[in-house]
This record gives sequence, C-alpha cells and structure tokens, in this order.
Amino acid sequence: MRHGRSLWRGGTALLTSTLLASLMFAVGVQQRAADPAAADERELASGSTYLCTGYSGCRNAGYSDAGYGAVNNRMYWRMYSGHNCTNYAAYRMIQAGMSTERPWSGSGMAYNWGHAMAHLTNARPSVGAVAWWDRYDQGVGSSGHVAYVEKVVSADEIIISEDSWSGDFHWRRITRDSGRWPTGFIHFVDKAVQNTEPPAITGTPQVGVELTATRGSWADGSKLTISWQWLADGAPVAGATEKRFTPTAAEKGKQITVEVTAKRDGYTSSTVGSQPTAAVARGEFTMVTPPTISGDPTVDEVLTATPATWSPESEDTLYRWKADGVLIEGATSPTLTLTRDLLGKKIVVATHARAAGYKNMPVRSATVGPVVSGQIVASTPTTISGRPRLGQVLTAQPGTVQPADATVAYQWLRNAEPVEGATAATYALTSADLGATLAVQVTRSRRNYADLVETARVDGKVVAKPTVTVTPTGRSRKAVVRVQVTVPDVGVPGDVTVKVGGRTVTATLVSGQAKAVVKGLEPGSRTVRVQYAGSGSILPAKGSASVRILR
Repeated sequence: MRHGRSLWRGGTALLTSTLLASLMFAVGVQQRAADPAAADERELASGSTYLCTGYSGCRNAGYSDAGYGAVNNRMYWRMYSGHNCTNYAAYRMIQAGMSTERPWSGSGMAYNWGHAMAHLTNARPSVGAVAWWDRYDQGVGSSGHVAYVEKVVSADEIIISEDSWSGDFHWRRITRDSGRWPTGFIHFVDKAVQNTEPPAITGTPQVGVELTATRGSWADGSKLTISWQWLADGAPVAGATEKRFTPTAAEKGKQITVEVTAKRDGYTSSTVGSQPTAAVARGEFTMVTPPTISGDPTVDEVLTATPATWSPESEDTLYRWKADGVLIEGATSPTLTLTRDLLGKKIVVATHARAAGYKNMPVRSATVGPVVSGQIVASTPTTISGRPRLGQVLTAQPGTVQPADATVAYQWLRNAEPVEGATAATYALTSADLGATLAVQVTRSRRNYADLVETARVDGKVVAKPTVTVTPTGRSRKAVVRVQVTVPDVGVPGDVTVKVGGRTVTATLVSGQAKAVVKGLEPGSRTVRVQYAGSGSILPAKGSASVRILR
C-alpha cells in the first residue's frame, strides 16, 4: 500500500476471505515495491533535523516511541500496520484516549486527514496534536504525511515523532523557515496546560508605582514553569518579564495587562491574560529634602535657592520667587538679587519638580527677611551684673551700638531655653534656676535694618546658700538635736554632722529636716555644732546652739 494509506473498504462484490487476503497481499507487495512514499519522506526530511532513527535507536537516545514498536503489527483506525505514518498517528491518538474507531468516514490517506477533520485543524502547533502535510505541500508528494507533535519549542519550531512507510521511525526537529513546516495541526486530544483561574494585577496603575502579578491557578501547578509578560494597551513592554513591573512615562495613559505563560514538559504551554488596569496615571514625586535659601537678606545682596530633592530625581526644576506672597516678575532662576523695591518684604522661593510622566510638584522654602538696607553694629558688648545665687537679681547691661536709636528687647534663657515672661533687663533668681546656667539674649532692632542679636552668659551655675537652724533639748546625759536646713521652695537633701561635748553623730535630712541623739554626755552646759556638707547646687553651711545636759 502507498504511504499513509488505510485498508480499502467498499465495492458491492462479495469476495471470499481467501481471495481478499491474496489480493491484499499481492497489492501490498506490488505497491511497497513501486511506491515513491519513502522518497516523499526523504524529501520532507530535508530542511529539518533528525534527532534519532529506529525504535530501539530512539529509545537508546532517550526518545520514546510510546510503545508503538512493540505493537506495530496491529492496525489502528483501519490503517495498515508496520512502518506507516497514519497507523502510528492513529495509535498515538488512541493512546491519548480516543476511540479505536476512526473519527471520520472516507479515505484514510494522510493528505485527507486535515480535510476530513477541518473543524479541528488550524495553524497553531500544540503538544499532542497531529502535524499534517497536505499532498504536494512543503515538499510532500501525493500521499501527504502525518506525525505526532512531541514538543512545541516556539511558534516557529517543533519536534515531532513519526513512522514512515518503506522507511523507519524518527524524531525530527522542524523550523518554520525550513520549507518543511506542516500544512496544519489537527487538534484531536491535545495535551495542554490547563488554567483554572486567570492572573490578576495588584497595585495602583501609576507611573513609578510597582504593580504585582499573581500567577493565576493552574492544574498540576507544582510541575509548571511560569513566565510573565507585561503589556501596555496590548503591546508587550520590552524587558518587562518579571512578576513585578513599575510603569514608566512610556506607559502613561495606557491600560496595563499581564500575560502568564505556563509550561510543562510534554504539554502545550498555555498563556492567559489578566483583566486590564485603569489607564496609568501620572506619577507623584516624594520630597526627600525641602528647598532652602542662603544669603544675606540685605539690599544689593544675592539670595540663592537650593532646590528640594525628590524621589525619583527631578529631570528639571522650575523656580518662582515671591515677595510678601506676590510673584516677582522675571524671577525664575536659582538666584535673586535684592533690589531696593524689596525693602521690608519677606522672601520665599517655590521650586517645581518636573519629569516626564509625573505631576509637576511645587514646594515652598522657609521665609527669609524682611529685606533690610543696613546692619546694626555693636561698639561694646552686653554684660550681666549680679551673682548667680538663689534670691539674687541679675541685670543685663546692653552695650553701645550704631545707629544708637536701635530699640532693645530682652529674653532671659535657662539652659539655653527661653524663660517664659522673663523679658525685662533684670531677672530675679528662683528655685527653678537652681543648678542651671543662665544667659540673656539682647535683640537690637531698627526699621529696614537687620536685627542684631547678642547673647551674654552668666559665669557658673545658680547655687543656693542654705540657713541651718539648730534646736537642741537636754536630757539625762544626752542631747536630742533637731536640725532644719532651709532653702526657699527646696526640700534640701544630704547629711548633717552634729558635735556635742566631744561626741559626733551623723543624720540624714528628709525634706531639709533631721533629728540626732547624742549620748554619753557629762552634765552641764554644752555647745552644739552642726555642719551641713552641701549637695549639688546647695552650698555647705553651719549652725550652732547651747544646751544644758542633765544628771
């Protein structure tokens, strides 16, 4: 029989089984000898690459014949047995779960397969499909050819297994540009990766904001190799093949989708797309550092703006200077020369970050000024008189300045922080100042002049000299001594030493008070001496009193 042919059925004459067998044998032998099918297949193979030859040869090379070599003496779908492309293809379809009955009537020749099953035939290669060559197409002769698609390397490259009349079993690699590409692919029972839930995109569709794709859900998901391709308005984004994607200015205004491709050895890969996002919005800058102004706010001096820094970096910066909230005409550079018409006004600069695909982002600097025309100059410095001791009064004595009519303002500082309400030239020390360092800030002001600010400091920390009150009571051969160490508004801590008649006792103050009992004293009049050692900012102090010791 000729290559790819099926067993003839039909006619109205009833032949005996013996005669039919004889005729089949005779015709089979005759056509095997004369059939040019082997030449057809050799012609088909040119332009493609053999990977292996023969049942055992292919098995030894790691290429399966799916068991056909052991059972090729049987006919499948009424195709002739042995080396025969149609019998092998029918066997593979039955192995894949199809019926043992041929799914169409009429000729079983290879060229007819794609016509008979036109509703299942298209140009898409798929693992498990039947590769089909029509007669006289792609170098094939009159018989046509069929093979089994083992692997789809790409849309332009496949690997097939085939058996050939008057030939042998092979695995072959075929590329689309080889001139041997199949006429079509018949999709009887393809083995394709199955998607059960499409991928989805999470995140905000905005320039500079990362989007994340899920892989979707797939049958036998653990056995799959997953890849991603992001698209903008349906066009693939070059290089965007990871799970995460950050839209750029090129994607602004476009809808984003992602296609997830799942691959598995021995199966046709599947590609499933997500639902599109909303159109990608303009990105937004995030400020890292604010803009600043440097320079002296004096007439004829130059102020310089340092723009804000942003994430991502700004491609361009726009400057707008304002005086008392009003735009200064033409002031659009990083520098501003202060003219006399700006005298007395406060200056601010707004810088605008700009980049393709991002919203313009304006931000203002801190205000400087008001703009002045001169400087107040000090001839002698400010000083402070008075001792830094609790209960004392400190007095600020401002030095001389030019112009002499500049006004003076005071602010007293405790540990460098302003003391609320302490804005006079004098300052009375209170318990709140104990242990602190004091200073006065003197500000000289004059219209259209820059303020002159001086700070004068008090030498040393504020201390207190306590009062020691001694109240002794005489007893039989002992004295009971009560001690009060006083600092206004302060519970004085520390120890006191009590001495009477050569005896010494130490007592600890609690809220400035202590009690000591001195025993073993001789009767008579005695002097009680008390020494407070001091504590922190409270100075040492002494006190004494007389007591009569009883017999």
